[in-house]
Formats: sequence, C-alpha cells, structure tokens
Amino acid sequence: MTVLPFQWGPLLTSGPLFIGILNLTPDSFSDGGRFVEPTAALAQARHLVASGARMLDLGAESTRPGSAVVDAATEWGRLEPVLSALAEALPRIPLSLDTRHAAVAAKGLAAGAAVINDVDGFTVPAMLELAAASRCGLIAMRSRRLGEGFLMPPYADSTPKDAASAIAELLAVRDRLRAAGIADDRVLLDPGFGFGTTFAEDLALWNALPRLPGALGWPADRICIGISRKRFLASRAGTPGLAPDQRDPLTATAHAEAMEWGYRVFRTHAIG
Repeated sequence: MTVLPFQWGPLLTSGPLFIGILNLTPDSFSDGGRFVEPTAALAQARHLVASGARMLDLGAESTRPGSAVVDAATEWGRLEPVLSALAEALPRIPLSLDTRHAAVAAKGLAAGAAVINDVDGFTVPAMLELAAASRCGLIAMRSRRLGEGFLMPPYADSTPKDAASAIAELLAVRDRLRAAGIADDRVLLDPGFGFGTTFAEDLALWNALPRLPGALGWPADRICIGISRKRFLASRAGTPGLAPDQRDPLTATAHAEAMEWGYRVFRTHAIG
C-alpha cells in the first residue's frame, strides 16, 4: 500500500486547527514539569482534545531562555512512553514531535508520529534529509542560534526594530525546504515569536502579520502561530510580570486577532 504524503489541507476544512502543546520537560516556562509522568501527560492530552485540540505537539526539550540542552537519548526517554500511550489511547489524533534531533524524529515517526516540528527550521542536514525522505508533515520555525542554545537578547531592550530580519529568516526556511524537494503542502511555517527577538521586534513582527503571507508568497492558513503564554503577550498588555499560566485570556485574544487576518493554525497550551 502506498502511503500518501501528509497534507495539512484536510485538517483546515472544519475551522481553526488548534495544536495542543504537551510539554514533557521538567523545566518548561509554561507548566514546569506538570506532565512529565505518562499518566499526567495522558490526562492532559485528553483534556486538550476535549477542549478542541485536533492535533497534539509533544516536546521533551525545553526551549525557554536559559534552558539546558538535552541529548537525543534523554529526549527520547521522555517521549517514548507518552507517544506510545497516546497512539493507543487517542488513535484518531495526529501527533507532532517538537524536536531538533533527527534520531528522535526518526524514532518518533516509526512509532506513529505524523509531523516533525523543528524549531531550528531544518537547518541541520540530517533533519532536512529525514524530512525530504519521509512523507510526514512539517512545522518549520524561524529562530536564531548561539552555540548550543538560542540567541536570547534582553527582551525589554527598547531599541527600535522592524520585522524585516525575521521575515528574511523565515523566507530562508521556506527556500531551504523547497530546495530539498519538499512540497509546500506538507509544510507549515512558524514566525518564531520570542526566538532571538526582543519585545520591540516581536511587536513589529506581530503588526506585520497582515502582510506576512504576501511577503512570503505563502498562504496564511499554512502559517502556524505559536504565541501561547509567551511574554510578548504580557508585555503588549502592559503586565510584563504576569505569570505564564495566567496568560491564557491574552492568548485567546491574540488568536482571535490573527483569525481576522486569515490565520487558522495555532499551537497552544489551552483552547478557549
């Protein structure tokens, strides 16, 4: 039997696609290790699906500012039991793996994952080769590296910024995938809010969302907005000290705003 390449279109025919975030790390910025144990992770997955998530995104390496780099073996050790449990308990829900490691992505695809979500934008050759050779879906994010971690400038830096650099970086992600022979309809692009950006640049990028599809030559409904619980929302609201788990109403407001501009895919910690 021939397995057709993953396409996002069928998931977008019945309204917005909310991709529920399931953090399996002890040091996530948003929920601090609450779902590391498989039983807790499965309960949260069921809650997300009951709330309206039609895909789940599993991450086992934190990418918060200052987080420690996790090796592939540790990451897979966190992912494997939860991935297996979800594939059995929620067989109709596509699973995405938030990983930068090609070895982890390959094991995850073999275990039933449908999507690779790479916050490095498939810059690592092994990950790009795996993406090109597989038939899975892809989420490709723009980010900035500093050695083994991410470039994270002081977020409150008030230096004026525009969105030009971030848009150019996202164009480079798009072109990298196309050059590898990967069909556009397998891909969601992610602008990467908070990854190497200050508040001023995130605000400029947010304000550029109405024109971003035209700048990329890429439809709005295949751009993934990953803004959930991020400090950008609290800073934009004038409450920078607001705790991440108190930012869900701000997230919902931002999602509604983006929907007015034609966006339909949202990676989120809570739906509503």
